Amino acid sequence: MKLGAFSISLNVKDLTISKEFYEKLGFSVFGGDASYNYLILKNEFCVIGLFEGMFEKNILTFNPGWDQNAATIPHFEDVREIQQKLINQELTLDRMADKNTKGPASIVLTDPDGNPILIDQHV
Repeated sequence: MKLGAFSISLNVKDLTISKEFYEKLGFSVFGGDASYNYLILKNEFCVIGLFEGMFEKNILTFNPGWDQNAATIPHFEDVREIQQKLINQELTLDRMADKNTKGPASIVLTDPDGNPILIDQHV
């Protein structure tokens, strides 16, 4: 199963303070919009999303159809295919994509330790 580009989405208390902290670790702003309370930072192949007030927990995020630079790749496994494989493995999904649609969609599941996993396809 190919899940796509990986990042971690962090629930932060103060976007500015978190941004400054991660910049000291060598990350730089790659995307996002501070006026909407989120920024995407990158350090080589590592991607971190900083989200203030958007969700309760940190989230492991995978983006089918994207590389680590958020560029669309020509061949990828659609999130609906991934969803069916997870269902076939008897995993419980917290949120499912409509299997009758195409294009952007997402699914959510939770690992055994309570960590949310978002598989979020943008293309």
